Amino acid sequence: MADAETQQVETRASGWADRWAERRVARTAGRIDAFAKAHGGAEAQVAYLGERGARIVLVGEDGAWGDLVARSHETARKAVEKSGITVHDDFDGEFAAKVTTGRYEWSRMAGLQIGGPDNT
Repeated sequence: MADAETQQVETRASGWADRWAERRVARTAGRIDAFAKAHGGAEAQVAYLGERGARIVLVGEDGAWGDLVARSHETARKAVEKSGITVHDDFDGEFAAKVTTGRYEWSRMAGLQIGGPDNT
């Protein structure tokens, strides 16, 4: 009888965890969709961040870019799949060339070396 109770509790806990995971996927996919809509479409690349999860780099058709961090690589992959955008394995080549950077990005990358704002 104790086994049945334990199994029922584990099933309930698993059910909640599954629902929360699906909510995270749906919320992240919604953010991806909003970015894509605002920028005439988008493409993505998912990068593993270790224990912190995964980074989703988004590049819009207009060259704008942004990123999101998901709790796990699986969540990130599912969210990108749910949004239906193209996913690249690497951030290089034609995909990287689509990114439009401005004066702000260049000064932030160089930081104090060219008189830009501190990288803090």
